[in-house]
Amino acid sequence: MSHSPIILRNAEHAFYRRFLKSLAFQLRYLKHVADTTDEGEARLRVRIALAMASVSMPASASSIRKAARNLDDELDRQILADGGHCSRNPRLGLELLLDLLPLRQTYVNLGHDVPTRLIPCIDRMYPALRFFRHQGGELALFNGATSTLANELMSVLRYDETAGAPFKALPHIGYQRLAAGSAIVIVDTGTPLSVALSRNAHAGCLSFEMSSGRYRFIINSGSPKFAGERFRQMARMTAAHSTVTLNDRSSCRLSQSRFLGPIVTGGVSKVTVRRTEESGHPESIVATHDGYAEAFGLMHERDIGINAQGTTVRGRDRLSQPDGQEPAQTNTAIAVARFHIHPAITMRKNNAHEVFLTAPDGETWLFSCRDAEVEIEEDVFFADPSGVRKSSQVTITFAAASQPEIQWILSREA
Repeated sequence: MSHSPIILRNAEHAFYRRFLKSLAFQLRYLKHVADTTDEGEARLRVRIALAMASVSMPASASSIRKAARNLDDELDRQILADGGHCSRNPRLGLELLLDLLPLRQTYVNLGHDVPTRLIPCIDRMYPALRFFRHQGGELALFNGATSTLANELMSVLRYDETAGAPFKALPHIGYQRLAAGSAIVIVDTGTPLSVALSRNAHAGCLSFEMSSGRYRFIINSGSPKFAGERFRQMARMTAAHSTVTLNDRSSCRLSQSRFLGPIVTGGVSKVTVRRTEESGHPESIVATHDGYAEAFGLMHERDIGINAQGTTVRGRDRLSQPDGQEPAQTNTAIAVARFHIHPAITMRKNNAHEVFLTAPDGETWLFSCRDAEVEIEEDVFFADPSGVRKSSQVTITFAAASQPEIQWILSREA
């Protein structure tokens, strides 16, 4: 519809009729499935398409109003108060704006009343989009997000009329952000908002991404854009995220049922978050999840903070029983803290406890952990624009019973 003036220019009458007949057929189908389409992005896209059709093709005033009302209802359901999409996928906000902005302009250009919720929702979505944006122009890789071209993001942000500093938190979809100097840390502190919406959710609770300047240093593996179902399901595992796994198990259980689909059927059910911003102390986030409580009787707590200059990021990972006590000596769980490194970053091991991370522009950060040995291992980066590719990760292995807590530091060297 957006490109019909070009497609239909000087078109033969027979082609013109076939074109409109095809559109009419598609519209009948969308109207038929609109109420039964899977909850989430697909249903909202159907409502956007029907709203665009109502003002682009011959339609009665009542049909135009009905399409606008249905779109308003769906926007209210899916775009939450903090501007995030209910899927918790950072990239979906960008993709939906690429549809909603032309729709808004079409209503205005043709002189129709803009749906009541359309402009307020767009205005809410922009701060959420900036929340997930690293300074290099890429979006954070959480919950199904894949590669984002910087020019694609800028083409949307140039229409942002709400320009301002990103929020420190998106409480409705469950994310926290720390920023100081040139460093940014984004932490996943949420759970799927419903069973239906968990179909594409990742088991990455308490994972984080860290960037400085133009480059991302610590990331999640992301979701593949062009790959088979096996790779997409691998990307959902906890091991594909920069967080802690126990005995190589994910913190969420995914259904293997063909009837139900790959929904989340257990694991993380509760996440507690506390943010500290005391004067003279590093700003920090302390979060705990219960994803391993049933299988191992353990809670994972992550404390992550950044100093005022943005030159030091300190982290602590702690395993404890649900009552806060240290793990029993009989607990055999082996924990691995993974820190996935962006493929553009080169790594050099300094000693058993230190690894240098260097960006292409020469900026270097030292990753260190005095509590256990730091290893460099092979990894897979799913979200590269060119496809699935090799990368590397930093890992720290520790036993829950004998060493329930580790502390690690990222400090800028140059």
